[in-house]
Amino acid sequence: MELKYQILRLIETNSKLTSNEIAIMLNEEEEQIIKNIAELEADKVICAYTTLINWEKTTNDDCSAMIELKITPQRGEGFDTIAEKIYLYPEVDSLFLMSGSYDLLVQLKAAPMRTIANFVANKLAVIEEVQSTATHIILKKYKNQGVIFEKSKTDNRQVVTP
Repeated sequence: MELKYQILRLIETNSKLTSNEIAIMLNEEEEQIIKNIAELEADKVICAYTTLINWEKTTNDDCSAMIELKITPQRGEGFDTIAEKIYLYPEVDSLFLMSGSYDLLVQLKAAPMRTIANFVANKLAVIEEVQSTATHIILKKYKNQGVIFEKSKTDNRQVVTP
């Protein structure tokens, strides 16, 4: 499992690495790397290969939202059945069961504000088990998935001492 863990760490930060590059970095045979990656994909440990895009650097005006949901869990099912109802909506990008003051955190795909409002009002809020929603619009992303989008500007002011 140690080799698989090392592979996961490498491709987590750069999914464009080739099996040959990973083999060189880990001092392993490329065939062994290919075999391990295939097993990780088959076991659904590796679920997808994605690209992280800073949409603020484009002309796209869509916004992203995070929605907190308080839920009444179902007897014998807990939150799973309700979560499935929600994650099957194509508008839902991510869904998390949370500890704390709310139960589920829904992250929506970027969309116009009106689309987000309609989704919350017409699809989420009307689910019988949903007690309340709190929608948060993401105004700016500074860091996402470990990647800093914009470095802070260097402070060129002179230090003044008394």
